[in-house]
Amino acid sequence: MRLEIPRETERIGAVQIYGLQKVYELDSGPDHEAIFHREDSVIQRISYESLFQVEKEMAIVVPVKDERLKLIEGVLCGIPNQCTTIVVSNSERSPIDRFQIEQEAIRNFAKFTGQKILLVHQKDPLLGKAFAESGYEELIDDQGLIRNGKAEGMILGTLLAKAIGKKFVGFVDSDNYFPGAVNEYVKEYAAGFNMCGETNTFVRISWQSKPKVQDSSLYFAKWGRSTVQTNRVLNRLISMYSGFETEIIKTGNAGEHALSLDLAMDIDYAAGYAVETYHFVNILERFGGLIPEQQKEPGRNAVKICQIQSRNPHLHEVKGDEHVDDMISASWRAIYHSDITPQSLKEALRAEMEERGYLIDGEIPQVKRYPALNKINFQKFSELVEEILQNTDENLFQGFSDTLPISIAR
Repeated sequence: MRLEIPRETERIGAVQIYGLQKVYELDSGPDHEAIFHREDSVIQRISYESLFQVEKEMAIVVPVKDERLKLIEGVLCGIPNQCTTIVVSNSERSPIDRFQIEQEAIRNFAKFTGQKILLVHQKDPLLGKAFAESGYEELIDDQGLIRNGKAEGMILGTLLAKAIGKKFVGFVDSDNYFPGAVNEYVKEYAAGFNMCGETNTFVRISWQSKPKVQDSSLYFAKWGRSTVQTNRVLNRLISMYSGFETEIIKTGNAGEHALSLDLAMDIDYAAGYAVETYHFVNILERFGGLIPEQQKEPGRNAVKICQIQSRNPHLHEVKGDEHVDDMISASWRAIYHSDITPQSLKEALRAEMEERGYLIDGEIPQVKRYPALNKINFQKFSELVEEILQNTDENLFQGFSDTLPISIAR
């Protein structure tokens, strides 16, 4: 891959936010055939071998909920074989057992590709027990099961990635229509870690365009409706601390993102559609030096946020205006309730949310938050997960929980 080095950088405390990086070449060849490359170039070349080494250490988490099988298969098709894939399903078990159907389809896919796929159901009672006994009760509901929600599935996927010894964890939505886009996202994750380092690094993807049918032809929109609104508010927040207006944040709602696992374990999480935006907010809260009593490890290396613009268009399921409003509302609520948000920005947000009808009984509800994953007794959690996986056949999917099986294919 060949991509430009960042043109801009904003620094808030120990947080470095790099400006959007453009990809010039998706495939720049192997190490021994390096051409058109100078050490002082503003374009950085990352070889096959360099990407491959990072991808071997990466788990890609795919949250699934009642998705079309063809879409899921297309997403899996785009994930490089050297990665480990973790599919976290929260699909219905009745009246039709969609999880069992997914299990059969993914088992067949793994048989043909040899891809390493770990498939779990979010409501598996054994996984709920693993979290409860490891001291992370916040994720558990009254029935002793992991709560519903994409963010909750992401947390589960992150802990599983660490439990199987990975250094990096990336996320890809299961409703992406273009396998080529998925493949590009994963390679850009690897490129970001290669450029910014293997620790304290966060890679976020800004897709090139989002095709829509308009007047019987394709229109390639540059920005999504929720992304524009979230970026605007996050950039205003940054500007109020730097003193200079900025547009550096382009990935406020980036569902396609990856983290080094040390950073993934060290930040808080928000539930629902606020999860991606709250990553930005919480990193600034914890490492930006804006709230002295919350500042963590003042002498630590910088947290680096890398934003890369993909070349493939991004096409996913259209979920309507209500879905967009829910995303904007959740993202703004995460910013509004942060201690780093100045009062003047809170007042402006409240006025705009009132105008859009986002208030509930005249109030702006808090988003549900989960503490950093380093709170968990990870040794206990990994022992319980290992015990679960030991009951799994090397070559076949083997359900071992009576109601909601966990499975692995190698």
